[in-house]
Amino acid sequence: MKINQILVPTDFSGPAREATGYALNLARQFGATITLYHVIEDPVVYVPALGGYTPQPRDLEDFSDVAMSEWIEPEDAAGLTIHREWEHGHPVSGILAYVNEHNCDLIVMGTHGRGTVGHMLIGSVAERVVRKAKCPVLTVHPTCAHERAFDPSVVAVEG
Repeated sequence: MKINQILVPTDFSGPAREATGYALNLARQFGATITLYHVIEDPVVYVPALGGYTPQPRDLEDFSDVAMSEWIEPEDAAGLTIHREWEHGHPVSGILAYVNEHNCDLIVMGTHGRGTVGHMLIGSVAERVVRKAKCPVLTVHPTCAHERAFDPSVVAVEG
């Protein structure tokens, strides 16, 4: 198996950070390029009378630029080729389109580990990506990094 391109979708959460660590280790092992990818979802319109704030698209873009530039520590990125991209849209369709357009070999993404009720109400981006992606997907549960050290010789990939 040859892995050249690893896509790491991020929502800037803890599970996404853990998945990034796995991706960095895999990229080193396979000599692969990483693309850190974020989809900016259009915010729900808030009613100002209720004290809500609707961020402007440029605010979200600026946040994404800063967050992506700081997401991976320079010493962790040393020797690796890492691209950073964001776009507006829906996370699942954006991830799937990116993978297809750029011939990614592997997606490494975090899962939020919501319970059954939370999953039914909110759904799971990771689950939908696993079901629909045309390349293998490695999902990292939020407790994986805390329970055991990553052994890059043992990787479960669903494809």
